[in-house]
Amino acid sequence: MQNEKHYGTRSNWLRAAVLGANDGILSTASLVIGVAAASTTREPVILAGVAGLVAGALSMAAGEYVSVSSQEDLEKADLAREMKELEEMPEEELKELAQIYEDRGLDPNLALQVAKQLTAHDALGAHARDELGINDITQANPLLAALSSGGAFVFGGLLPVLVAYFGPLEQMEYVQYAFAVVFLAVLGAVAAKAGGSNIWLAVLRISFWGTVAMVITALIGHLFGVNVA
Repeated sequence: MQNEKHYGTRSNWLRAAVLGANDGILSTASLVIGVAAASTTREPVILAGVAGLVAGALSMAAGEYVSVSSQEDLEKADLAREMKELEEMPEEELKELAQIYEDRGLDPNLALQVAKQLTAHDALGAHARDELGINDITQANPLLAALSSGGAFVFGGLLPVLVAYFGPLEQMEYVQYAFAVVFLAVLGAVAAKAGGSNIWLAVLRISFWGTVAMVITALIGHLFGVNVA
């Protein structure tokens, strides 16, 4: 059906974007809260937020790129190995593919016919998809993952920085917490909507763990921080 939705097609960029935005909001807000708990002026709070935003975005993008590149290298190695096996022992590979379809419920004759037709059409593609689990949807894309994650971190981290700039300094910890929870809840709802999952469960999960992180950071600021002029 033309109107049928498949949320799995969004898995690559959605995972990276949600992770980046969530980390941007949470880490930047937690950093600002921790510094605000030990500071009597606004400048150190804003500086901490901006520094955390820039460092976090670059770290997130670089880490995502390296991580997904490693996955891409593994996939390329598997595909190269599979291509060599197809060239050196095509009959064994055909039987292996037929066995996969048979294990999924086809009778032996039909499984062999399907394997032969798919092999004739695109042998490597068939083995990549059905033996290795590699397809266009799940295939690693380092650049897309890095841009999605880093850009989302900037977007998420910018929100606590704006709160640090415009919010009342005396109540900065509480204002940051309130806005961060709202931002996280909205992010959880949007991510759940885009992924077709339960919205309330996503909001509750992201808000709870965000609260835990910010409370711990605020306690550290109060207990171990020294007043910053």
